[in-house]
Amino acid sequence: MLSFQSLSGSALNQYIDELAHLRMGVFRDFPYLYDGDAQYEARYLKTYIEAPNSVIVLAFDGDKIVGASTGLPLCYETDEVTQPFKKAGYDLDEIFYCGESVLLPEYRGQGAGVAFFDHREAHAKTIAGITHSCFCAVQRPENHPARPDNYQPLDRFWHNRGYEKHPELATHFSWKEVCEKTESLKPMTFWMKSLA
Repeated sequence: MLSFQSLSGSALNQYIDELAHLRMGVFRDFPYLYDGDAQYEARYLKTYIEAPNSVIVLAFDGDKIVGASTGLPLCYETDEVTQPFKKAGYDLDEIFYCGESVLLPEYRGQGAGVAFFDHREAHAKTIAGITHSCFCAVQRPENHPARPDNYQPLDRFWHNRGYEKHPELATHFSWKEVCEKTESLKPMTFWMKSLA
């Protein structure tokens, strides 16, 4: 039975190393195929300790962390995340950005995805001025050579949560894939919903 806890600020310090290794393990699989680096991950996770009104939702099996999900006000994100919204005329102070969710494969199908969104959206609603929630997802072609035969995209789940795909809000993230020698740009598309 999974349990969930939302943490912010310095309360996250004790979990940084564990979360870094969890993220590297889960993101190594399709669709991200991320060849991660523990030091980079630790630096990245520090953002969620330092940014005001950020949150990380942890999934526990007993005392073991088996999943995590991040979020923070969009105005504290990097240019590659915020630029599409600025260009489209959105007010960054009104949008909460749901970052990545990771969960060990053996715990999938037990409601963690729903819990991750529930906790992040509930947190976002406590922040003055926030009216919308968004996230972005990597775009992979259906014939990608690393796509597993049983791979199920999460589009239907996201639609059921009330999120709509916004192809006009697109960006690129750079990371090193498994089997790549250097980083390369990956196309990302945003999804958004009203929290009203």
